[in-house]
Amino acid sequence: MALILLAASMALALLGACVGSAGWESVWSARSDPLAWQIVTDIRLPRTLGAWLAGALLGLAGAIAQGVFRNPLADPYLLGSASGASLGVALSMAALGASPFALAGMARLGVSGAAFMGAALAVLLTLSLAGGAHNTLRLLLAGVVVGVVLGAAASLVLLMNPDIMQAMQSFMLGSTAFVGWDACALMLAVLLPVLLCAWSLGRVLDGLALGEATAHSLGLPLAPMRLALLLLLALATGTAVAQTGLVAFVGLAAPHLVRSTVRAMHRWLLLLSAGMGGVLLLSADLLARWLIAPQELPVGVLTAALGGSYLLWLMQGRHGLRGGGDA
Repeated sequence: MALILLAASMALALLGACVGSAGWESVWSARSDPLAWQIVTDIRLPRTLGAWLAGALLGLAGAIAQGVFRNPLADPYLLGSASGASLGVALSMAALGASPFALAGMARLGVSGAAFMGAALAVLLTLSLAGGAHNTLRLLLAGVVVGVVLGAAASLVLLMNPDIMQAMQSFMLGSTAFVGWDACALMLAVLLPVLLCAWSLGRVLDGLALGEATAHSLGLPLAPMRLALLLLLALATGTAVAQTGLVAFVGLAAPHLVRSTVRAMHRWLLLLSAGMGGVLLLSADLLARWLIAPQELPVGVLTAALGGSYLLWLMQGRHGLRGGGDA
């Protein structure tokens, strides 16, 4: 399956270099036009790579979340990171008075940093309220509470600053339109170490899948390792959200698609889920560019529609949802 995902990623990347606001344009023909070639290299290619990297981060985070909570419905935003990121962006936009996707240089970095910090602080607040990472049920409840409270705070900021509502909508619906090479480098710099660390902790997820009692009997220090996995989850989710906004269902659907195709230990499940997440988000991004060109659909709308339809079909199927035990 890894080879299939690699081939699909390469094929989609080639398509991504050819699809723009004006529709289809061959890369080879664009080479003869300096302006067209600059559009390919400075806009389409970084956007294509950025969509894949953001999807990979969300797919990896989703696999970690479902493994830690032993719940097939767990997703990367479970611990309040989405609401925290929204609050961070709303506050930064209120201070800067501009759209995060219209800003450049340090201002753009400030909005992205605010989204990341908001997501990270929300997860830390959830861990604090839950009293650590040893009780998954308390973590789930604390994540719900933090998400509701921070979401309400973000709504309050929007009500007090109605001029940023339209710009905030771009973040809430998700967009890869303004991902550049710097954002790609940042996401790659996060994806590789997070994937390596998660791979090294795959044995912990395998033990948790058998139940906490079995994991303890294997001599696994669950509390610190679960905390490490949650921090990796927060880092991956916060990085993706900071660059592309809130993209729904990729982190939830990617691990399910992998499980429905192959049975693998968590080390390979994490790797394959990252690849599947990249393919899903890049596919949705290509559809968002092409369906109503020269206008674009928000990529988060497509991922929600496609991912939600897939999960509904999966729930009605004879196999149902696959995953670990209940949280």
